[in-house]
Amino acid sequence: MAIESAAPAVISEEDRAKEIAQLKAGKTAEMANLIDESEASLAEDYVLPGGEAAQEEASVEILSEQADEFTCASCFMVRHRTQLVREESGQKFCSECEG
Repeated sequence: MAIESAAPAVISEEDRAKEIAQLKAGKTAEMANLIDESEASLAEDYVLPGGEAAQEEASVEILSEQADEFTCASCFMVRHRTQLVREESGQKFCSECEG
């Protein structure tokens, strides 16, 4: 039965330097003109904090105040009439502001 050792093989410094040089030379020659398309498209879509994001058009339908709603004079939120707590000289206040 053969026994395998987990200890690394002993390589001289000169051989190690040659192998490293060969690996570096091969890697740079092969990789010099390659562009990773997935990383390029990802970089184009990425926005740094504080940067300007692409302008997207949002479509929102704005409705006027309905008959059963009021605008609070304190927080200026449009509320349902069930949240009306106080009305003073034409100004209406909601339960959250008066709460």
